[in-house]
Order: sequence, then C-alpha cells, then structure tokens
Amino acid sequence: MELSGRVVVVTGGTRGVGAGIARSFTEAGAEVVVCARRPSEVPLPKARFVPLDVRDAEAVRHFFAELPRLDVLVNNAGGAPYRLLAGAGAERHVRVLELNLLAPLTVSLAAYEHLKRTRGSIVMIGSVSGGRPSPGTAAYGAAKAGLENLARSMAVEWAPDVRVNTLVVGMVRTEQSQLHYGDEAGIAAVSRTVPLGRLAEPSDVGAAAVFLASDAAAYISGASLLVHGGGERPAFLDAAPVNKET
Repeated sequence: MELSGRVVVVTGGTRGVGAGIARSFTEAGAEVVVCARRPSEVPLPKARFVPLDVRDAEAVRHFFAELPRLDVLVNNAGGAPYRLLAGAGAERHVRVLELNLLAPLTVSLAAYEHLKRTRGSIVMIGSVSGGRPSPGTAAYGAAKAGLENLARSMAVEWAPDVRVNTLVVGMVRTEQSQLHYGDEAGIAAVSRTVPLGRLAEPSDVGAAAVFLASDAAAYISGASLLVHGGGERPAFLDAAPVNKET
C-alpha cells in the first residue's frame, strides 16, 4: 500500500485519531497536509499543518483552491461533548450536526475537482454511534448516520472518478480517553467489553484509512468498513440465566 507521490489532506489531523491517520499516511510515503483550528502541541513529522476551521465554507474553498494537487481526502474532523437532548436548546445540537455532517460535505465539495482530476478517493471517519442509540451524544450519532449515507450517495454520483468509503470506528484510546472512560482501571473495564479485548489505537484506524485510499482497494467504493474490534457483546448474553456458567 505504497502511496509515494500522493497528496493527502486529513481534517482534524493534529491529535487523537486524526494524528494517527496522518502518521499512517506519512509512513506509507504520502505527502500529508493536516488541517485544524490549532496546531498540535507535538508536531507530526513529515506532515504540513494549515490552520482551517472546516465549518467556514469560504475558508475551506480558499484552502482547496490554493492546493496544487490532491489524491486523498480524509474527513476526520468532528466530535461532540456529552449533552443530553433535553439539556440544551436545538441550536446547541445543530452545532454538532454542522461539524460532523455539514462540514464534511463542504470539504468534499471543495475537494471534488482535485479528486476528479487525480481519480482520487475520500475516506469518511464515521462512528458506531451512527448505527445504534447514542444517549448523551444523540446529535453526534445522528450526524454520523447521515455521514455514512452521504458517503454512499457520493460514491454513486461521483463514480467512476472518485471513490468514497467510510470507516465506522468504535472506541479508540487517545490522549482524551480518560474524559470518556475514566482512569486506567476504567479503560481496562471498558476494554473487556470489546471482543478483541482492547480499545483501538489511532494507528489501527490509520492503517484502515491507508488501505481504503490505496490501490489495494481500487474496486471498493460506497463501503462501510467496521473498525471496532468485533463490536459489542450483546447484553442479553450476560443477563439471561441460561447463558450463565455453572
């Protein structure tokens, strides 16, 4: 999956999953540009940083207009605070939708002509939250569900020039894991709920993104690749008495 000579843009690529993705592409030989509102505290080797708020449509269009070439776009920027639906007005939830759904659409449209010329690809970073109830992050889950559907439609509309796929990502261990899972004991407890026995590392997501962007995936478009360590063990297996060990 050698990507030498290809130019890759990773939005939200300065920390966590985004940094892992950017690092994986540089290791594959690509020229990587990472975009975020603020630079990383620890600069990524071999990657170029450009300040950009992906919610600013005019700034996004200007950025891509100035870019000489583009082969791969990774729409990674996103996220949401824990917020129950009734705990905030609709306008607060709309901001989550703007970042996680509208911004990837804005970025993809701005990148389209570049990608059409190079017969490139887009990798959307989705979430398992888009396929199950997401209490506390309902707007985020709704946005990720929409993002996955958007990617499928893009894959049809923009074929055969541009391939579009989604990585459906589960729980990932990053520098902010303690905010979601607690201390090391909490992370270990959560890890035991994953069939593979651990949270993903950012490099796991990065390797999957490199695969989807590479020639090894030349006939894959409109697909959703699950990167979740086997998913979640069904709760009924532990609740039903018939499944208890004796």
